[in-house]
Amino acid sequence: MYIKRNYSIKDMFSWTRKSILIFIILSLIPVLLYSGLRWYWLHIPWLPIGLIGTALAFIISFKNNASYDRLWEARKIWGGIVNASRSFAIRTNHFITNEHAKEKLSEKELFDIRKQLILRHVAWMSSLRHALRTPKPWEISHINKSDRDYVDKRFKVREHNFSLDSELTGYVTEEEKAYILSQRNKQAACLNLQSKQLLDLKEKGYIWEFSHLEIEKSLVEFFALQGKAERIKNFPYPRQFATLNRFFIWIFVVLLPFAIMHEFDHIGREVVEFMLQFKPYPSGGYHHLIEIIGRHSVWFTIPFNVIISWIFYTMERVGDVSENPFEGTLNDVPITTMSRGIEIDIRQIIGDEKSKIPKPIEPVYHTQL
Repeated sequence: MYIKRNYSIKDMFSWTRKSILIFIILSLIPVLLYSGLRWYWLHIPWLPIGLIGTALAFIISFKNNASYDRLWEARKIWGGIVNASRSFAIRTNHFITNEHAKEKLSEKELFDIRKQLILRHVAWMSSLRHALRTPKPWEISHINKSDRDYVDKRFKVREHNFSLDSELTGYVTEEEKAYILSQRNKQAACLNLQSKQLLDLKEKGYIWEFSHLEIEKSLVEFFALQGKAERIKNFPYPRQFATLNRFFIWIFVVLLPFAIMHEFDHIGREVVEFMLQFKPYPSGGYHHLIEIIGRHSVWFTIPFNVIISWIFYTMERVGDVSENPFEGTLNDVPITTMSRGIEIDIRQIIGDEKSKIPKPIEPVYHTQL
């Protein structure tokens, strides 16, 4: 998630530079044919293009609103994981005691049990992170060259550079890790292990029955939050809308210069006719310069077409990168950073040694991932 106050112009142009080059070429070809070869018939009335542009603006707005809803829901889900994790840590820290135990344990032994549950919870978050970062066929950021060039040269997405096997090491036992990695839904396997241990602790009396129900409620909440995140990950923004939007954008971009070049040429002709009324020109060469500009005003099509096309295309791209909020791009929910923050909080709650608690993940180029 980009946390700098604003994107710089350099960032925006770097992200869309390939498209800008295409817009320049698409603008240059009709202008050369119109002005160079004098194919004056090569134009389209502005009215139908204006209608297409208006309809397209509504379509893009609808898509961006829907994409933002997906992004914001994803952020709320991980906000829920933050809160539920802290509640789980509090319950773990205070509900696991010798009060109803058949065989008393030392404070260190009780702490080791609490820490085991907390570390396994971190393993659950790691498994969930890796599942959410797994590329899907409809996600385009991992195959879009401009996105990959911009991200890969600056950032290292943890889930793309470290295996889940390595991330689970030190958080669960080797036996538990083998079990987790053997399951299709690895994050659900982590919660299953949690529930088994909690049941065992309840039967031995280290957790009171009603306290056990409260901790189990936390696991149920984790399952619910996991399911909500998986729903966003596994069900894309409807592809018929996404595909048609992109198709409509390029139709508009291709046709646009054929409409505006005639408009600029018409303006230029009116300027020339107006200037011819004043021949010979009064003193000052700028009158002659204005006439020259008027005769070649059709070339203003190129910069104006590029600007209009860039605005429409960029708004479409903003919707594209927002509709899948777990890909690992700059605009996604920073689940790696949030997971580390949760780990620090819950390990501090149970009183773990400061030297063993990892440091927060620092932003890179004002960006959290």
